[in-house]
Amino acid sequence: MLHRTLTIALTLALGGLGLSAAAQPAPLALPAPSPHATVSQTVGVTEIAVDYSSPGVKDRNIFGALVPFGELWRTGANGATKLTVSRDVTIAGNAVPAGTYALFTIPTASTWTVILNKNPDQGGTGDYDQKLDLFRVEVTPTAAPRRERMTFLFADTTDDATRLDLEWDEVRVSLPISVKTADFARADIDAWVAGAWRPLAGAARYTSETLKDGKRALALVDASIAVQETWYNVWIKAGIVSGTKDKKGAYKLAQRAWELGEKDPGFFYKSQVAKALKEWPKK
Repeated sequence: MLHRTLTIALTLALGGLGLSAAAQPAPLALPAPSPHATVSQTVGVTEIAVDYSSPGVKDRNIFGALVPFGELWRTGANGATKLTVSRDVTIAGNAVPAGTYALFTIPTASTWTVILNKNPDQGGTGDYDQKLDLFRVEVTPTAAPRRERMTFLFADTTDDATRLDLEWDEVRVSLPISVKTADFARADIDAWVAGAWRPLAGAARYTSETLKDGKRALALVDASIAVQETWYNVWIKAGIVSGTKDKKGAYKLAQRAWELGEKDPGFFYKSQVAKALKEWPKK
């Protein structure tokens, strides 16, 4: 009976607004007191991002009042602020492995303690566990132009470094971040080169079988073998050479493909290579 009464009342109310129960208004969108914000920066080949909620000053005394001195602060509003790094970095002299962390602070009038905690999924300070701290570092705040909303921003970015600034009211707190970009680039190049034999071998096969360009196919497969000799690219070269007058060379390549393939559990062309060794002339 109560449910029926409420339904009738809602229908009458909507009718009074010229609406029906089937034509509900769109969800009400209002400004959030502390809107969600993100900021990110690429440093060389490393992505660094901060995810936070941004409270406003709103004519309040902030540090030492709204944000008490000497107490753990989630460094924002709503959930704890998150810092994500896509690769290993160094923050204020501390090694930080790639991952996502919660960023806490303990402000005082003269210094701030900045904390990076290994548990990024925290609603605030209630679930904070100091045992999960990756590091704590003491920094000195500086004066900054007044900023209404708490903001994170990156400054002085190069290929190897950046600075993460927290600004709110008339205070700035900075964290230097350094990245071993040259080491990452070198490792990426080595990994790319090490894997380049596969696309080069595939290109050689397609160029030979579909484009019918034996000369270019041979150059591509030789480039693949130069990176890393495998049964697969040697077998592709054997197939290319078998279409020329060098039958002896094709047979030797098939032999080499067989030798390499016998050591590889992924020797999926074993039967084709064996058949070639029986049918192709040795001389």
